[in-house]
Amino acid sequence: MAETASAPARAPEGATEPVLRVEGLVRRYGDLTAVGDVSFTIAPGETYGLLGPNGAGKTTTISMVAGLLPADAGTVTLAGEPMGPRHPAARRHLGLVPQELAIYPDLTARENLRYFGRLQRLRGDQLRRRVDEVLELIGLADRANDATKEFSGGMKRRLNIGIGLLHQPLLLVLDEPTVGVDPQSRHAILESVAALSGEGMSVLYTTHYMEEAERLCDRVGIIDGGTLQAEGTRDELVRLTGGVDHVRVSGEGDLTTTAAALRELPAVQQVDADRQGLSLTVRDAPTAIAAIVTTATGAGMTLRDVEVSRPDLESVFLHLTGRALRD
Repeated sequence: MAETASAPARAPEGATEPVLRVEGLVRRYGDLTAVGDVSFTIAPGETYGLLGPNGAGKTTTISMVAGLLPADAGTVTLAGEPMGPRHPAARRHLGLVPQELAIYPDLTARENLRYFGRLQRLRGDQLRRRVDEVLELIGLADRANDATKEFSGGMKRRLNIGIGLLHQPLLLVLDEPTVGVDPQSRHAILESVAALSGEGMSVLYTTHYMEEAERLCDRVGIIDGGTLQAEGTRDELVRLTGGVDHVRVSGEGDLTTTAAALRELPAVQQVDADRQGLSLTVRDAPTAIAAIVTTATGAGMTLRDVEVSRPDLESVFLHLTGRALRD
């Protein structure tokens, strides 16, 4: 879990330098390159996702980021300080939530938090305040005095996250925090993580769930085979696939005339007609949809339904690697 800290660490207001800078990380196991030349940065208050299938190199990467594993090449800098097994000082800025649970089952949620808080050098009123704040944030205030061995898997994972948050780190590292939890607990975990950026905390989030990356992350790095294939915002990554959307226009009328009129719109690349309506390939459908509807109705079509489907991160992964994310 998180290393010790004498006081909460917060990024200076208006800070623009990255909280985390990763440059050229490499980790080998014999002839196997588990991570090869991975580089990225995380800004203050940003949630950065590492998205990739199991075995892609996500956990190895964050183990090097957290200073638990030495890199064969490359550097990690956290809050301007070098990070690594030989540089423990920077760990005071880090909260680490591993896949494996690190809680004591015979202790209550409050007792677990107080124990780990003391390891993080929190004392007295500061410790009591942080324990209460974290219990509220992770949604366990009403179960604070129950032994954690009675908790569901999702509640244990939420407590695991809370332990990493106690000392208010600059960077919280979450390694697949929703694996194996029920849908309700998964939703609660995602809600808790989403609230962190509002408090100015930076988050490094690894997942193989595309929908989690789309929901939580400001930027996403797609990792596969130990290599960062691409990174950017969702829209930037989607543009790698060609950036085209699909629009389905259903209704009655002269479909041939309507199709011809729609093909004249600058954003429309292709129009195909069938008995039920028209299928369009469109650049940036949200900005083009008004013109599509106006043109279709102007051509005499009575619209029944308009559906827009946009490429997602699954499409990007398939485009970059030639296989589906969950293959």
